[in-house]
Amino acid sequence: MKKIKIMLVLFIVISMTNCSEDFLEKMPLDTINTENYPATAEELVTLVNGAYQPLQWPKLYNLRMWTSDIMAGNSIVGAGGGSDGIETQDMANFVTSTDNAGVLDLWRGPWPGILMANIILDVAPSLEIEESIKNRSMGEAYFLRAHYYFILTRYFGDVPLIIKPQSSDDNLFPERVSKDLVYDQIISDLEKAIGLLPVKGAYAGFDIGRASKGAAMGILAKVHLTLGNLNEVVLLTSQIEGLGYSLNQNYSDNFNPLTENSNESLFEVQYASDGGYSFWSNENQASWLSPFMGPRGSGFVGGAYGWNQPTQEFVNSYEPNDLRKDATILYAGGPDFDGKTYKASYSLTGYNVKKFLIPLSMSSSYDNSPLNFPVLRFADVLLMKAEALNEIGQGSQAEIPLNQVRNRAGLPNIASGKDQASLRAAILHERRIELAFEGQRWFDLIRVNNGQYGLDFIHSIGKTNASQKHLLFPVPQIERDRNPKLTQNPGY
Repeated sequence: MKKIKIMLVLFIVISMTNCSEDFLEKMPLDTINTENYPATAEELVTLVNGAYQPLQWPKLYNLRMWTSDIMAGNSIVGAGGGSDGIETQDMANFVTSTDNAGVLDLWRGPWPGILMANIILDVAPSLEIEESIKNRSMGEAYFLRAHYYFILTRYFGDVPLIIKPQSSDDNLFPERVSKDLVYDQIISDLEKAIGLLPVKGAYAGFDIGRASKGAAMGILAKVHLTLGNLNEVVLLTSQIEGLGYSLNQNYSDNFNPLTENSNESLFEVQYASDGGYSFWSNENQASWLSPFMGPRGSGFVGGAYGWNQPTQEFVNSYEPNDLRKDATILYAGGPDFDGKTYKASYSLTGYNVKKFLIPLSMSSSYDNSPLNFPVLRFADVLLMKAEALNEIGQGSQAEIPLNQVRNRAGLPNIASGKDQASLRAAILHERRIELAFEGQRWFDLIRVNNGQYGLDFIHSIGKTNASQKHLLFPVPQIERDRNPKLTQNPGY
């Protein structure tokens, strides 16, 4: 693999029963035999590498995280019609039930990573190995555990909080705890990660792509923005600016395998060619984004399953001359893709996502897309800073980072002197366009004004059945059957 080698950990057996090639029918990878713990630096690093791997899976960034943009109203499922992606259609139409397969994926996806992080943090302090490796490994574990819990609590609210490896002597039916306690743990973990992790520039070779000090600071800033701790957001984003991150000159460089892990990137989920594994397996190292989002019947990319088709309302949201439009979506009359002309008939809406597509000239088959997924970019950091500054009454200062993002997109400075509400709307619009289809929009919808911002938007696009209960997913019934102590979210 070209960057950090994310692989199955050899001394950890992950149980899996497989009755189909379809990943939806696989049993959860949420039980691990912890009989053989690491004893050497090499084994510890291997375990840390394995703790990253659940990020790659379809349960998280290879499918479910980016399909949240469909739920957020930027796009529709598209796909092959009928029952193809029915679980995502139900989530996007706010008729989600407790047996929804997509919801089950999002509940189960983080737990193997949390368990491996817990093992690392349990055993690493006592290992007699090089101190720098020990500290870095623990920093990565704190970062990953916090990241996995941040995913869980934003989707489900209260969740079980498990911060040590469990044994037969422990409570194997943990209850959900208040999301406030979960956030306290997330903040504590990220603060520890900041103190232990090196800066991004310290990584080289196969270590490129590991969590860094800047990545931990950036996720912590997003946590504080979610909680409304605005002064903390301003402080952290300013510190990140001091670490030397910058915007790429070209927006599209953020979605090009040749320019991955760039100076704009704080953290990416690392992908490469599949390495001989089945495309549908969790061992697969290749990205699903290009084959899933490629226009059906176009011959543009390998696979071309036609998922994630932008809506007309989203396309109409672009300002004239915004350079991001041609980099983000395919539309009739737009630039050719790899020498091929796009037709509106390729999509139910007349549009397809472009920013994650890898042309056949670069990746000759559906199962070898090497494109990383951008979890956190410097543009996001700048927009977080702009939002926080505006909310604490420093609108004129908020314009500075906002205009940095706009200017890169070929747009003029925002009109000065806007009142707080107008500038808030402009910043949130900028976030929608800048971060489109990167799995960020849903989280913005549900955090602003306690989710009323999201409900107002969702109602405005015709989905009037959405209500406060839909701001959280239901706890999957199969998980409640396994653990009778798990309560259900209100309304389900």
